[in-house]
Amino acid sequence: MLLSMEAVKDILVYVVPISIVIVSIIVGFLLQKHLLMKLIARSKKTDLKFDDLIFSSFKGVIILLFIALGLYIVVNNFSVSKKFAAVINQVTVSLTIFSFTLFAANFVGGFIQIYTEAFSRTFFPTSLVIYIVKIIVIAIGLLIILQKIGVSIAPLLTAFGVSGLAVALALQDTLSNFFAGINILLGGQLHIGDYIRLDSGEEGFIEDMTWRNTTIRKLPQNLIVIPNSKLASSQIVNYSLPIKELNVIIEVGVSYSSDLDKVEKVTIEVAKEVMEQVEGGVPEFQPFIRYFKFDNSSINFRVIMRAKTFVDRFLVSHEFIKRLHKRYNKENIEIPFPITTVYLNNQKK
Repeated sequence: MLLSMEAVKDILVYVVPISIVIVSIIVGFLLQKHLLMKLIARSKKTDLKFDDLIFSSFKGVIILLFIALGLYIVVNNFSVSKKFAAVINQVTVSLTIFSFTLFAANFVGGFIQIYTEAFSRTFFPTSLVIYIVKIIVIAIGLLIILQKIGVSIAPLLTAFGVSGLAVALALQDTLSNFFAGINILLGGQLHIGDYIRLDSGEEGFIEDMTWRNTTIRKLPQNLIVIPNSKLASSQIVNYSLPIKELNVIIEVGVSYSSDLDKVEKVTIEVAKEVMEQVEGGVPEFQPFIRYFKFDNSSINFRVIMRAKTFVDRFLVSHEFIKRLHKRYNKENIEIPFPITTVYLNNQKK
């Protein structure tokens, strides 16, 4: 049975507006997935960071804007009831404001991440900072939306205050980690890229700090994930503060028959050579030695050199031991094997 013209008109009244909204969503999705992604990829190939920041900030925004555009077209070009039109207008305004809020949150977060790297000694650009900033921006945007659609903010804030205690009790561990992260952040004693060692023995470079945990990258490239609350209560050795340079101390022993002045002279020459020629050494540092012990089979001393970072100390030590051994052989300086002399009394009673 064929539909009457009136029935067809009634169907079109709903089909066409819904189709416009669906088409708007599809167009926004395609622009987001293809055009925006290509622009982001192309901007990353340039030396400028600002264009990359702008394009990246549009992630998730384009789809919302096109949905708002579709709703705007429907309300202004089709006859709908005043009540329904008022609801659609509120949704359109809310989507538009939220789109710009999301763009602002992405932009501010990206700006902090990019432009604070040069100030990492005084500012801690971690994921936790980005989360906090984005939450603040989005919260402001939501409050503006509520104000625009006529929702009173004061009772809402009161309700949040009353329910906040229950939420805090339910999320004790999560909030503990969150506020511990903020405490570490404000303390300024840990930074991204610092090499640290915990009292439990774990050590490595700080990769990132989120609202819940801190990621540490060990030298073999394994990752350690530590809750922020545990990190805040641990004793930590930071090998990157107050400066990244650190002493490299190597113990050496020579035989009792050695000329100690000659040993000192030769050892310092080798250490200077390592400081100047080995990558990771500090050329301007003047190495020195200190005798400290008469051992069973040797006179022991410490050689003090300097490396640019904690990791550089391994190569500096490696090259120094190789070169010192070669030089001692050339200078006839003996590094004795550990020996013990035993005296036996064979006299009869």
